[in-house]
Amino acid sequence: QGQAPQPAYDPLEMWVREAHARGLELHAWLNPFRVRQARAKSALAANNIANTHPQAVKAYGDLMWMDPAEPVAVQRTLDVVRDVVRRYDVDGIHIDDYFYPYPAQGPDKTEVDFPDEPAWLRYLAAGGQLARADWRRQQVNGLVQAIHQTIQQEKPWVRFGISPFGLGKPDRRAPGIQGFSQYDKLYADAELWLKEGWLDYFAPQLYWPIDQKPQAFAVLLDSWIKENTASRHIWPGLYTSRIDSTLKTWAPQEIENQIHAVRQQAGSTGHIHFSMVALLQDRAGIAQLLQTGVYASEALVPATPWLGAGAPATPSLQLEGVAPIGAPQLKVQIASSAQLASATQLAVWKRFGTTWHFSRQTVQQDGTTASISLAPHEVLGQANAVMVSTVSRLGVESTRAKWVRGQ
Repeated sequence: QGQAPQPAYDPLEMWVREAHARGLELHAWLNPFRVRQARAKSALAANNIANTHPQAVKAYGDLMWMDPAEPVAVQRTLDVVRDVVRRYDVDGIHIDDYFYPYPAQGPDKTEVDFPDEPAWLRYLAAGGQLARADWRRQQVNGLVQAIHQTIQQEKPWVRFGISPFGLGKPDRRAPGIQGFSQYDKLYADAELWLKEGWLDYFAPQLYWPIDQKPQAFAVLLDSWIKENTASRHIWPGLYTSRIDSTLKTWAPQEIENQIHAVRQQAGSTGHIHFSMVALLQDRAGIAQLLQTGVYASEALVPATPWLGAGAPATPSLQLEGVAPIGAPQLKVQIASSAQLASATQLAVWKRFGTTWHFSRQTVQQDGTTASISLAPHEVLGQANAVMVSTVSRLGVESTRAKWVRGQ
């Protein structure tokens, strides 16, 4: 903490730049109140909030935690969000399931209450009437709404997502669903955030196998979709890292089956893996299984039109002369347009025989033209038609332009 990389560079700036060069989005993932974990190895930096505002940070279990009811803690979180959104070209801000911390146990194995007595007493002294649990939920609700507003004030096209614990309020659960209540223990009223539209995508952590009846995957997914009255994205989190070397490991087919379940459920437009590590390590062949199966075709990020972005301009297509070396190219002319509607990707469909094959292509930010190779496919042969659309950074697609060989 508190030390710049040597040689000096800005890691987040580099990550964003390199992600965009590969047609990937980058969403900055934050835990809004967690200060320190027990396994942390570095000393607290001098400017850590635990040193600059110790009254706002509480020891709880083996953690150090910013008190959500302390104004300076809330402001620190909002300042970080604003700073990241303002200074970096991130595509989203994402917060995890840590609001008030998960319950800790004392030496006698009983649950220890979070030590927010000073803020609670100030609230009562000022005439507050809420019960303590409702007051805590009010702190979390206020933060979620304020993060959403902060992002909108800085860059309205940056999306806001939350990945809460996968079980909803006990009185809203489907028959047979049981387990931990984030509403009562983390003071997270996730259903309210969905209802109010304080986020752009909602990624409940559905970290259980399909056949585990008390936390049935499909039932939970369906219940969250029914709560989504503001029509935001529902992208459930999958526990891909549960594929490991322990006796509790999942078979890779469990994740594949969950992806199929998500795609079959109307109202869910994607999914998220926790975490990338399992895919990078290709545990039990999971990466290969997905790459040759459910991920065999490329895809676009689902569009987020409610953030106000219009469609990019329709591209024009022109066949370029055959160069002395190389295959013919289809030149794509992209008209310049407003920032929010500018094209960041091309969606390309090539027809071989009667079958269309989809791919996407990153558009260089400093250019208004691109090209598509018409070289014959090594297996499928020569494309007889091409359709192209431009896609904005919010996934909004232009009208498609079409080129047909011989016309």
